[in-house]
Amino acid sequence: MSKKITRRTFAASTAAVAASAAFGLTPARAQAYPARPVTVIVPWGAGGGTDATARIVAALLEKDLGQPFNVVNRTGGSGVVGHTAIATAQPDGYTIGMLTVEISMMHWQGLTDLTPKSYTPLALMNEDPPGIQVSSSSPYKTVKELAEAIKAAPPGKFKASGTGQGGIWHLALVGWMQAMGLPANQVAWVPSNGAAPAMQDLAAGGLDLTTCSVPEARAIIEAGKARSLAIMAPARNPIFKDVPTLKEAMGIDYATGAWRGIGAPKNLPPELATKLTAALKKVYDSAEFKDFMSNRGFGTVWGDAAHFAGFMDKGDAQMGEAMKAAGLSKA
Repeated sequence: MSKKITRRTFAASTAAVAASAAFGLTPARAQAYPARPVTVIVPWGAGGGTDATARIVAALLEKDLGQPFNVVNRTGGSGVVGHTAIATAQPDGYTIGMLTVEISMMHWQGLTDLTPKSYTPLALMNEDPPGIQVSSSSPYKTVKELAEAIKAAPPGKFKASGTGQGGIWHLALVGWMQAMGLPANQVAWVPSNGAAPAMQDLAAGGLDLTTCSVPEARAIIEAGKARSLAIMAPARNPIFKDVPTLKEAMGIDYATGAWRGIGAPKNLPPELATKLTAALKKVYDSAEFKDFMSNRGFGTVWGDAAHFAGFMDKGDAQMGEAMKAAGLSKA
């Protein structure tokens, strides 16, 4: 009798496991995860906005899931090195990483074969749209006045910066020009090593405008040396409530931005992806994360795995169009 019960129990257990496997579900693996430390790869250097965002996310994941989430900076190749490290890791949940907007740009530049489809998307958590900044001594008080002056000027007379050639803020400018029906090179782009030096150059009179994010321009704006005329976003930034959107100021429905999200290598088991996305939603909803991002002026935007996948695909197409228009695409 005892022997029959044991066989039945074993058979039932085997059937249950088989059924779970048939649907791609292994609850035991998901419940046990993580059983050891998890590596969080950041494709950019320590101390920057991406690194800071990754570290608060990692700290809160560690608090929730009970294992260390160790941030590792893998820099180089304009983001290629770190994004490659994420894509080529084992899809076992023990290596995840911070994906950034550059993954929708690098392959157009011929730097890598990686695209948004090279990953298992987990969650979109941040987006910072570019602002249009001028110096405090600029004669242009509104973005409409600036736009009219740009339209009336010969190509290249106005000079802008905010990042390197072909970077996100350069492509934001190209997109704005296209939205106004102007050539991609109507405003000359002056490459810089980032928003901070570009804003210093703007304040010193070496540029007519910058198209970096308002949080990056914040220090110079608060010092009274510059002002932001508009942001390329669907809605105003609550930290900078007085800065209108392009649609409000000009009737132009154009939005773009630098974004950050969490992804894993392709083919991550679905049950692990589901558990990580749920944990990331708890991080996103936490007061600690909201306060951290708000204090730095970083925009918070939630997107689950499916939303993040569609968001990246749309951005990839948008970046491709802008790069082709600017003569920067090698794809």
